[in-house]
Amino acid sequence: MTFPWDTDREDFANNLAEPPPPIEPMPAPPREQWRLRDLLIFVLFIPAALVAANIIVFVGYAVLAPTVHWTTPILKLQTNPIFLLVLQLVFYVFLLAYIYFFITLYYKASFLSALKWKKLSAHNTLRFLLGGSALSLIVMIVPPFLAEKKSFPLEKMFNSPASAYAIAVFAVLIAPFMEELLFRGLLFAFFEKHGGLTFAIGSTALLFAGLHIPEYWGAWDHVIMILMVGLTFSIVRGMTGSVTPSFLLHLAYNGTLMLLLFLQTQHFHRIPAGLLIFR
Repeated sequence: MTFPWDTDREDFANNLAEPPPPIEPMPAPPREQWRLRDLLIFVLFIPAALVAANIIVFVGYAVLAPTVHWTTPILKLQTNPIFLLVLQLVFYVFLLAYIYFFITLYYKASFLSALKWKKLSAHNTLRFLLGGSALSLIVMIVPPFLAEKKSFPLEKMFNSPASAYAIAVFAVLIAPFMEELLFRGLLFAFFEKHGGLTFAIGSTALLFAGLHIPEYWGAWDHVIMILMVGLTFSIVRGMTGSVTPSFLLHLAYNGTLMLLLFLQTQHFHRIPAGLLIFR
């Protein structure tokens, strides 16, 4: 005969024999994003990436030159447009990898969401693409009315149809994405957090223009126009809260200029001065 208290006694004994369930560790709090220390580390990474890109490209050229019969002396590569584009591409790969892993592994955040890449409707996508094309037409019309009409280094890069095609591809397929990722994505996020929206708009526009000063050195009317273009991109980024519209503006802006240049120069065989405002 079994009494109720016997069952209670067995359950109590079984409970003592079983180990308590493991205590789940508390999840670590998310790391604070866009700290000034993170910006400083990124700034220090830029020259290191540039040095690494130079080493890779120069060594790669020295190794491949005998095999593919490249004849350009290494000392003259710094004036070779295609070589410079390859160098910039490798540098951009380093920057993209750093930014991607910095956000996804260090911040443990979504790459696109953290940098405010947002999906737009078809209507808004078309609107910003048309806006970028209109901006390019304005930029082509204004410089002839300015006093400054000097040549600039970027014109010298269009020294052959092959170089012009390479520059056009880079300007449309690579430059808009990388420059918007850097200026209106990463840097805009840092500056907006620590200086406010107005500071982010002004500072990213100035840095964008500063990036292009070596290309337009001496032709300060072109520098002013690039500053205005960069300011437009940054204002749109600030007003929409997304980097996608500024990317679409940039893409259409560069694409329209390259298309018009292609049509006006007999397929890049005759490049007149005063048309090379882009990127």
